Amino acid sequence: MPGEVINLKIHTQFSICEGAIKINQLSDFCKKNKITAVGICDNENLSGALEFSNELSKAGIQPIIGTNIFLREIVDNETFYGKISLFAKNALGYKNLLKLSSKSYLNLKENDAKPNISFDLLKKYSDGIIVFVGGSRSFFSDLLMQNKDSFCNEKISELKKIFYKNIYIEIQRHNESHELQLERKLIKIASKLKIPLIGTSEAFYLNKHEYAAHDAYICVGEKSYVNEKNRLKYSENHYFMQSQELSELFKDLPDALENNRNFKYRICYFPKKNKPLLPHFADDDSDINKVLRNKAQIGLEERLEQFVYPRLENKIDQKDIKKLYETRLQYEVSVISNMKFSGYFLIVSDYINWAKSNNIPVGPGRGSGAGSLVAWCLSITDLDPIRFGLIFERFLNPDRISMPDFDIDFCQEGRDDVIKYVKDKYPNKVAQIITFGKLQARMALRDIGRVLGLPYGRVDQLCKMIPFDPSRPLSLAESIAIEPRLQKEVKNDPVIKKLINYSLQLEGLYRNVATHAAGVVIGDRNLDEIVPLYKDLSSTLPIPVTQFDMKSSEETGLVKFDFLGLKTLTVIKKTIQFIHEKDPSFDISKINLSDKKTFELLSSGETMGIFQLESSGMREVLKQLKPNKFEDIIALVALYRPGPMQNIPTYISRKHGKEEPDYLHEKLRDILKETYGVIIYQEQVMQIAQALSNFSASKADILRKAMGKKKSAEMERQKKDFIDGAVNNGISKEQAVYIFQLVEKFAQYGFNKSHAAAYALIAFQTAYLKTHFPIYFFCASMNTELSNTDKLNLFYEELKRLKIDIRPPNINYSYAEFLPREKTIYYALSAIKAVGFEAISNIVKEREKNGIFNSITNFLSRTESKNLNKLQMEGLIKSGSLDIIDRNRKKLFDSVPNFIKQSKSSDQTNSDNQNLLFSQEFQESQNTNIHNNAVVDWDQNEKIKKEFESIGFFVGEHPLKSDLGILKQYKVFSYVDFKINNKSKEGMIAGTLISIQEKKTAKGNPYAIIKFVDLSSMFELFIFSEKLIENRGNLLVGNSFLIKVKKDKNKDGIERINLDNIFLISDLKNKNIEKVTFKITNLSSLSLIKDRLNQKGSSEVNIIYEDKSSAIYSFNLNSRLKVMQKDIEFLENNHIKTYF
Repeated sequence: MPGEVINLKIHTQFSICEGAIKINQLSDFCKKNKITAVGICDNENLSGALEFSNELSKAGIQPIIGTNIFLREIVDNETFYGKISLFAKNALGYKNLLKLSSKSYLNLKENDAKPNISFDLLKKYSDGIIVFVGGSRSFFSDLLMQNKDSFCNEKISELKKIFYKNIYIEIQRHNESHELQLERKLIKIASKLKIPLIGTSEAFYLNKHEYAAHDAYICVGEKSYVNEKNRLKYSENHYFMQSQELSELFKDLPDALENNRNFKYRICYFPKKNKPLLPHFADDDSDINKVLRNKAQIGLEERLEQFVYPRLENKIDQKDIKKLYETRLQYEVSVISNMKFSGYFLIVSDYINWAKSNNIPVGPGRGSGAGSLVAWCLSITDLDPIRFGLIFERFLNPDRISMPDFDIDFCQEGRDDVIKYVKDKYPNKVAQIITFGKLQARMALRDIGRVLGLPYGRVDQLCKMIPFDPSRPLSLAESIAIEPRLQKEVKNDPVIKKLINYSLQLEGLYRNVATHAAGVVIGDRNLDEIVPLYKDLSSTLPIPVTQFDMKSSEETGLVKFDFLGLKTLTVIKKTIQFIHEKDPSFDISKINLSDKKTFELLSSGETMGIFQLESSGMREVLKQLKPNKFEDIIALVALYRPGPMQNIPTYISRKHGKEEPDYLHEKLRDILKETYGVIIYQEQVMQIAQALSNFSASKADILRKAMGKKKSAEMERQKKDFIDGAVNNGISKEQAVYIFQLVEKFAQYGFNKSHAAAYALIAFQTAYLKTHFPIYFFCASMNTELSNTDKLNLFYEELKRLKIDIRPPNINYSYAEFLPREKTIYYALSAIKAVGFEAISNIVKEREKNGIFNSITNFLSRTESKNLNKLQMEGLIKSGSLDIIDRNRKKLFDSVPNFIKQSKSSDQTNSDNQNLLFSQEFQESQNTNIHNNAVVDWDQNEKIKKEFESIGFFVGEHPLKSDLGILKQYKVFSYVDFKINNKSKEGMIAGTLISIQEKKTAKGNPYAIIKFVDLSSMFELFIFSEKLIENRGNLLVGNSFLIKVKKDKNKDGIERINLDNIFLISDLKNKNIEKVTFKITNLSSLSLIKDRLNQKGSSEVNIIYEDKSSAIYSFNLNSRLKVMQKDIEFLENNHIKTYF
């Protein structure tokens, strides 16, 4: 029986927008169909090589590793690119594939159209590689189809000399128009040069029926449309052909078949997982363990002097304290040295200290690393682990070998500089990590909808039906299952059915590549010996990127270091820069963690802008908790998560003495006292096992991990040891079992205290800055969010609440950024949509250098045209930034095209060094267009609308101010007044919608969180399924509503304001008023009412007349009239009072 014909040219999901075969599905497919070997050959990368090898070998299938790389050559004086297929024959061949794939990117020149290699480079790294020449679409095939036969013969002959017996002429039969002519030429070359043939098929998807969806996927990558004629289009024969089909396809070429069947026997290598390859510290000529010990000891002395001794009330205690710290330090150093992690600690310490010495803020630590005293002494972390009860073994356990993992937060603006420093210190050994963007549900619909030619609005409508929840993203199938609107669309519209069908097939495939936000790998050798590398041309960092994703990179043995950019650190840095202008001695690391005013702010729940503590739920908890010590903040960071949240009421009750703490056993009092008997931290679980059952710290960490991961077999072993240890410690078996069960329950939700403490410190620092330096803090916060209008809106409302004066944008007083001017902030000009930071910075520099702009002519003549395009000018006008030089916004807006011409003309005039700024023609144009005072300005409503368009929220007039009549008519409360009014359980409030976030409940019912702003504050309400569906079309940002609300109490007795009904104010304006009373003081007003209200309707009208002697007469009109809001506004403008 003949052997199996192998698919050697599989294109997995790593062939971006081309390969539609997911590796895990391929493995299952091969296993099911009893396939023994299969080859990967993705275009332009080796990204899937390790994952492919792992998955296939695990299923008992031989993986064959190949790739298509572009060759670049000058042919007849023209640069030509084409693919060539290379396969790793052995370990050296794989190593050379890594080199070639890496160099195809790293050697990229600016004018290169594709990542490529040269023939010389291919020759240099040819050992251990098998090359396929030919195929359907490749370097030589494309040239042969252009009749460059002699060139091809010459080059293929050269390749034969290089590769000798490791070269094949590849024949493919996909039933594509060019293949027959191409095959004749390839067979002729093979015969002439005595090169063996091999039959292959290029597989892009697994099953025949996936052709149409794959064709659409190709269009996504090519940015073309399915119905285009002149586009890349494959035949229907690019599915995974079975051995029998391939045998039939190439039966007239028995040699090509035989060479395919035997190919797997020529392959003796595929990549496998490696143990960690620890990088070497740069200064490792001396004993690395000794270097660590010395640096840690010096660091400890400094830390004791700066942070520990100053807190001691009794100086006599210094000796004992020093001994406590030194004992732990010696223990940690010995563990780190024995585990061979000294170099790792020194590398991290080195780049953190470099950052700090270069004024780049570094976070206090995150994750379990904050539990290490060595890390604190080396300045890796800023939290004293002994002071805060943090455990080293939670980070590094000698009985549980795992890599240490320091996640380090850097100021966003300095993070790249730190990475560059590391790259320069370890040349050729540093890279960032690639990430692959997937076609998620919404993106799949958008992309496939576009290539099918559907209108954007139609596709957008469908996308918005898919619930958006980044914390729990739903697949397209899940979304359809719970969304009746999508089901209806599929049922009623065959085009939408096709769109959904294609999207379901393609969802989860890769669409693009990017760079991991934080991950950096450092190798113990040149990285291209371990992983293939890639160059991200969009990156500002001049370092390579791994072609392997994070999981595969770590499986090769590379050690990952996390360089996280934390915006909050940038906020803190910018705030401190403002403070230092007035107080250069201020040091954020030495603030009082017991500051009373800061805790008063936290207890008020007014925590907008404070790290980790600004969500509405967290603010409610803070008001109940009323924290008064730093440990409360640590506890809250740990508790405020799904699961442990149920313990928050217990913690609060016990803190305020409403409930007695339960310490479970007297031996646990000291461990649980800080958290009032509530087990919150993983470290407490470990301490309980040590105190009750005499577990070592290492064994306690194994118990903690087993409980957290619910490993039943390990749990049974640990349970027995725990109970036996407790009994030996004088505790009854029943009590030991009870405590174990209770600890087990809490441990499932237990949080890493080291991480909570680190983030609590940043939270406290931001709260301290907001409390003591609010204007600086908010300027810094807003400057990190210049393009995020939603966030700027929140800050703006908070500034209003704090009564900090923030003025609308002004071309003569505002800056590019938000800057404090005494006690006033002018709105930043670069925060206006479309204006741009660099352009407006140049305009501000001109103003600061040569004085304010005193007219529109003066402004245009001093502004270079490169800093002022049409959109920028319109943004400045709509936002009111130019009001100070001309208040007629409509006139300015209509003149924008002329302004742009004039600005360009001004550039020309200035460059010619002429004294006159404008020609006479320019002046005449200016006189007609700029000084045309006949143009009527926008009315107030139009101004508000335009401001909203340019800024994203309401900085000047609030839209509700034009609806005061409606608010009066419906007896509307402000949100704040309704909230504090204990007598009102129901009422009407008003608000302008500023954001809406639609979600689904666990049962699949839709709801939304809607955020409003009224005339005094911002507030948030929930709207549930029935009302949401009823009002979905009206719930648009910028619309104003009347909202009927009521107060309800939840099961914990906390009062909440809930939405009962919602009404669009613009609809109410056109609605008949049910009942109205007019009060007049002269009879002429009666005639005015009669003339105005001249139509019959449904409004009941009452008139009160007060004569000169103060006698009052009241009467109801017999007939009902048509009275609308515009009538009320007209009559009130004519001094007729109205009552409802």
